[in-house]
Amino acid sequence: MRNVLVVERETSAADAMVRDLRRQGYAARSVGTGAHALHAYREADLVLLSLELPDVDGIEVCRTLRAASDIPLIAFTRRDDELERVLALKAGADDCVAQTWGFREIGARVEAVLRRSRRGPAHSEAISLRPLHIDPRTREVRLRDRLIDVTSKEFELLYLLASNHETVVSRKELMSKVWGSDWGPTSRTIDTHVSTLRAKLGCSRWIVTVRGVGYRMAVARRSPEPAEAAFAAEM
Repeated sequence: MRNVLVVERETSAADAMVRDLRRQGYAARSVGTGAHALHAYREADLVLLSLELPDVDGIEVCRTLRAASDIPLIAFTRRDDELERVLALKAGADDCVAQTWGFREIGARVEAVLRRSRRGPAHSEAISLRPLHIDPRTREVRLRDRLIDVTSKEFELLYLLASNHETVVSRKELMSKVWGSDWGPTSRTIDTHVSTLRAKLGCSRWIVTVRGVGYRMAVARRSPEPAEAAFAAEM
């Protein structure tokens, strides 16, 4: 039985989520503050986190949890604010939604994130797209031998793209294989993680957007033409 920690300031809302999660087969408990969450998460398999907390900013709780652990984390907010959801994803949440969801959707999202957390990359081979090196055994990403700090989902997204670097990977496939979910059409999850990866790699051209389809890795050719040499040097 998987343990879910609900972090919600309103007791009635927290109790309702805990009851429903238990009906769906999860062991669930709740805490009402960010401070309590930062102590209690170690006993959980997933954290369901409200961004509106009485003591600590919810985005900061996301950031602190992700810095300390790869625990699956779903954030939710009462405000239909796209910027807040994007900030939560950038802070390390695996998913972030407006709290207009029904209980069945809560269960589906929890199941999807937990399912993805149980799976590693489909392949175990290290990938070298010089000067980028990705090793699934150590879950390390190195660029010119410099270690790049990435989250669990950022690693899985980059590994999937790199292992299919000659093809375009659709948004649907990315959402399914990295997040174990089909919620992609209404989510900026992929875009946010790609944006963060580009910033960490120091070059937006590593990951190419194919409009209306998905993303692909850009790999410099062995003998680049003059127009490509600048790209290769930048990478």
